[in-house]
Amino acid sequence: MAWLTAYLSGLVVAALVGTGLMAGLLFAFSNFVMRALLQMAPASGMEAMQRINISILNPVFFLLFVGTTLLCVLIALTAVSHLPQPGMAYCLVASVCYLLGPVGVTLLCNVPLNNALATQAVSMANEVWSSYALRWQMWNHVRTILAVLASLFFAMGLVARS
Repeated sequence: MAWLTAYLSGLVVAALVGTGLMAGLLFAFSNFVMRALLQMAPASGMEAMQRINISILNPVFFLLFVGTTLLCVLIALTAVSHLPQPGMAYCLVASVCYLLGPVGVTLLCNVPLNNALATQAVSMANEVWSSYALRWQMWNHVRTILAVLASLFFAMGLVARS
């Protein structure tokens, strides 16, 4: 049983780091990146966002996003079967927060918005940029809050386990 405790603690620490990094990335967009892009001329803001949406698709981001997702799935499955153990309820809630927010909202809301923006010519910025940016930012706020909560609950799970 000691190996299980060490194994779970290692997974939770890794998930805490992953959710924390994602929370920071998403917070940066909510706090100042989108604000700065909206202060630019619509064509410039739109073009910058289109370039961001391309450049974020890189191996480091995929490792963080997919790796943290897999950790959360594994922790959630483990937590369900070991729920009476100290901290496991926090870890389950943390995993659900991450899977709903940074994963679910990203895939169901932000990515479709990004894909739609990618099909638009920058010459259409006056018609599409403001609406896109406001909807994208609203969903980003949601996933940011859920990522922060995931980090918080993973930390609480670690404290409860110690």
